[in-house]
Amino acid sequence: MALVLLIFAWPAAAAVEIRFHSKDFGATFPHAFVVLEGTLDATGELIEANYGFTVRHLIGPSILFGPVQGEVISEGRAYIEGSNLHFSMALTDDQYRAVMGVVEQWRALPQPSYRLDRRNCVSFVAEIARTLGLEADPSGLMRRPRAFLDRVAERNRTLLAGGASEAVAPGSR
Repeated sequence: MALVLLIFAWPAAAAVEIRFHSKDFGATFPHAFVVLEGTLDATGELIEANYGFTVRHLIGPSILFGPVQGEVISEGRAYIEGSNLHFSMALTDDQYRAVMGVVEQWRALPQPSYRLDRRNCVSFVAEIARTLGLEADPSGLMRRPRAFLDRVAERNRTLLAGGASEAVAPGSR
């Protein structure tokens, strides 16, 4: 009986998981994004969010010729379920706050902020990954979100296999 009570009295593991997704090209955007779900250890706050960076208005030829209005957006459950999950990792509360710091920085970018080959959904996700200590160089893959996230997963295989305890804290590199 004491063992049963001990098991139920043990605190539940609380953590926020980040998942890195891509969406195959089409009429829907963003093509690379992150999903955050779980519970913050310090506060017990339930986290259920997703973020991607894309153009603010309908795509047109102007995107090919220079910067256009950009924005951080969130999508519905169906969009996420129809995407490609590449990898995930558990975050500490500090890592979660660092990710949210990146999201807020990108929300506050002066407009026009989206540039197809320099600041797009891939570079947004790359910055989040680097904030978590992952190697995430988007060079040569700025227009290929799926290939980019496959490369991040491959280059960080050992780190990702180790879970949050292996992840590098923001700012420690």
